[in-house]
Amino acid sequence: MTPFTRGLVGVVAVAAIAGSAPGVAGATPSSGISAVTLAEWEIPAGLLPFVPEGAHIVVREITLAPGGTTGWHFHHGNVYALVRSGTLTHPGPDCVPDLYRAGDIIGEPPGHANTHEGNNFGTEPVVLDVLYVLPSGDPLSEDASAPECAGG
Repeated sequence: MTPFTRGLVGVVAVAAIAGSAPGVAGATPSSGISAVTLAEWEIPAGLLPFVPEGAHIVVREITLAPGGTTGWHFHHGNVYALVRSGTLTHPGPDCVPDLYRAGDIIGEPPGHANTHEGNNFGTEPVVLDVLYVLPSGDPLSEDASAPECAGG
């Protein structure tokens, strides 16, 4: 197993969520969030039979300070996150919040229909290990307006 494959397998086993991208009119801005890119790979089209179109793979550590939010957004590819610490409040397009605590794994499917946000209503930082599996050339996330159920 190559170092790339070993690293990718390891990340997939533990990985995770979120991101930032260009603004959209009516979008809800992020605040109290920081991110560090840990790894990034491009899988060319046709290299792997199970990824025929290719993919852009990014691994990030994302920290939401107490009171922080990702703002409402969506992704063009699958995103997986491991909550390393804190409690993340994560409402989806129906505005019903799921709570994720340290050790929990989050899977976010792609598409505008899966608009969501991440919030830290706690007193300690929320730290996430996030794996993005995106179409090549697409941003990590797209800002979105809050759904009507959230007053957007």
